Amino acid sequence: MSKLLMEGKKGLIMGLANDKSIAWGVAQALNEHGARIAISYQNEALEKRVKPLAAQLDKEPLLIKCDVSDSSSVKTCFEELATKWGKIDFLVHAIGFSDKNQLRGQMIDTTRENFAMTMDISCFSFIEACKYAATIMNDGGSIVTMSYMGSERVIPNYNIMGVAKAALEASVRYAAMDLGERGIRVNAISAGPIKTLAASGIGDFRKMLQWNALNSALERNVTPEEVGMATLGLLSDCGSCITGEVIHVDSGYHIQGMLRMKNIKGTVEMLKEGL
Repeated sequence: MSKLLMEGKKGLIMGLANDKSIAWGVAQALNEHGARIAISYQNEALEKRVKPLAAQLDKEPLLIKCDVSDSSSVKTCFEELATKWGKIDFLVHAIGFSDKNQLRGQMIDTTRENFAMTMDISCFSFIEACKYAATIMNDGGSIVTMSYMGSERVIPNYNIMGVAKAALEASVRYAAMDLGERGIRVNAISAGPIKTLAASGIGDFRKMLQWNALNSALERNVTPEEVGMATLGLLSDCGSCITGEVIHVDSGYHIQGMLRMKNIKGTVEMLKEGL
């Protein structure tokens, strides 16, 4: 029998919304490798979605309410974890939000209010979670957050979320330095586009999926399960010397510098369909 990579380890997943979530792919991978999982939820509506998923995991998860827009709620979440579990070994942050009406048009038209909210939910929530997680995390633990290539390049209809993801990735590097002396590793996964609840707010998302499948090195899109396995690697001892990194899990789309010529016909047809 192969060794379970997360046997005896426990930690928190933040941002699980439904069975299409990247966080659910992560939860499944961790569950298959023996981890004990806590899952945070924002409100009662999301709790109703999370409970049936939690029931599918082998070891009964700990469900904790946590509204990341409220610092007292975040603090209470980790205090509850400490009370019930003592120490944790990992943290997964899969949270991002912006007003979908402002993800269209020009980035420069984003309002001050939406900028502040987007940065708060999508970036500061990670920083604050790292701060509180570090107080109860075993030395040698691991933290992973979720990003997207819109942090590096301009992606239509991603706008201010791209700015927030760039800030998130910078935060990963600084947090990695802050926590490195304790052996705690901090990394990000830059996943390719996946049809999740969060992605539903991005305009023309279906075309984005088509474009990536036609022009990525592997000629297909990535799945939540594949992102989950990559995250498992970073959280486990397999990633014992990896920190401060942004790992692309996008079928190789990020390496391309122009359209994939063998699929140019399909790409042109897709563009004509949108005209």
